[in-house]
Amino acid sequence: MFEHLSLLSFASGGWGSALLAGALVTIALALSCVPIGLPLGLGVALAARSKRRWLRASATAFSTVFRGLPELLTLLIIYYGCQIAAQKILAAMGYQTEVTINTFVAAMIAFSLVFAAFSSEIWLGAFKTVPKGQFEAAAALGLSKGTTFRKVVLPQLARIALPGLSNNWLSLLKDTSLVSTISLVDLMRQTNLAVSVTKEPLFFYAVACFGYLFFSALSGRLFHFLEQYFSRHQRSARP
Repeated sequence: MFEHLSLLSFASGGWGSALLAGALVTIALALSCVPIGLPLGLGVALAARSKRRWLRASATAFSTVFRGLPELLTLLIIYYGCQIAAQKILAAMGYQTEVTINTFVAAMIAFSLVFAAFSSEIWLGAFKTVPKGQFEAAAALGLSKGTTFRKVVLPQLARIALPGLSNNWLSLLKDTSLVSTISLVDLMRQTNLAVSVTKEPLFFYAVACFGYLFFSALSGRLFHFLEQYFSRHQRSARP
């Protein structure tokens, strides 16, 4: 038992530092997708509700493609496709050079697009629960459409969409394990390296399980706090 635990030490010969670094890459990648994917998903949802047909068609196509493709396939297309496209563009401009896309950036773009596609459906469902009378009341008060959306609609959308978005976040967190296929050194990649060197698959995969479960439990507590925060007005309004 103590021999196995020594494999997690931060000293020479231990894998503690490597696994911790991989875990930080995993959580950093997942967090970096949220500021891109969340507003993009909201934008896709707004486009899907637009009166303009081309906007609705674009939103439907975006959602269908990135929800329908496997996450691994999306990742590989973005990683290799961006490199090939960049090389062809440079070749057309007269520059013959090899282009390499940063693996972290490629993974961030790919997972942000997937996260946006799934979150757009959550936002759309939340829109349907907001009574139309609130829009009419805001217009009667002289509020602009932008102010109405920011001050009246968006806080309600956030409260209603949070449970669905929390599920999307957990899926995103698990999907980050796929980046080991493009050699990004995340928690899963470091775990595989540790297994190949030490020949202790059960131990290190159990450690990886603990890491992902820890991130999931921590995320659950955070989303519970956010749900309480966005529901504070409803609780104060109850008799």
